Amino acid sequence: MDHKKLEKNIAAMGIAIAIVISIAGLVELIPLMFQSEVTEPLEGVAPYPALQLAGRDVYISEGCYTCHSQQIRPFRSETERYGHYSVAGEFVYDRPFQFGSKRTGPDLARVGGLYTDEWHRLHLVNPRDLVPESNMPGYPWLEDRELDGEKIAMRMRRLRALGDPYTDEQIAAAPAELEGKSEMDALIAYLQGLGLAFPRGRY
Repeated sequence: MDHKKLEKNIAAMGIAIAIVISIAGLVELIPLMFQSEVTEPLEGVAPYPALQLAGRDVYISEGCYTCHSQQIRPFRSETERYGHYSVAGEFVYDRPFQFGSKRTGPDLARVGGLYTDEWHRLHLVNPRDLVPESNMPGYPWLEDRELDGEKIAMRMRRLRALGDPYTDEQIAAAPAELEGKSEMDALIAYLQGLGLAFPRGRY
């Protein structure tokens, strides 16, 4: 089929475009699957402990990723503000990744340890108490929601099936670790663990 006929045949053109995109995608993705810097965690990076894993679920369910990215680009304007640029080895245990593409709020890739737990708690209840110009909504209800330890233990078992090196002891201990903890506690624990593989930057 010559080029002119292909352009006039919508179905054939669609199939041809799909084939080209598929081949191009495979050419980009397959080599990455075999590069150690993409598939192996950085030193010190481990699967999320039970409380942080629960907090990551809260982060996703509340849509925090829609306003906060977790990906520092290798540009001076970003590294001076947030710290070392993001590398693949930090995110080996993230399913799905929380890179994001929109920053209504600051990037959170290196927020771990930058503020106290109490600062995060107050900020999540009413952000304007600490940052008057903030347009972030408050999440006070997270303090009233208790965690389901059995659900997180099940999540850990499923993640182990995908390759995360959780031990039987870690999974068995999860319900007790989460007993009496709220979704607020979990979200704060998750935030406090972000980006500790590299020295943090400044906001």
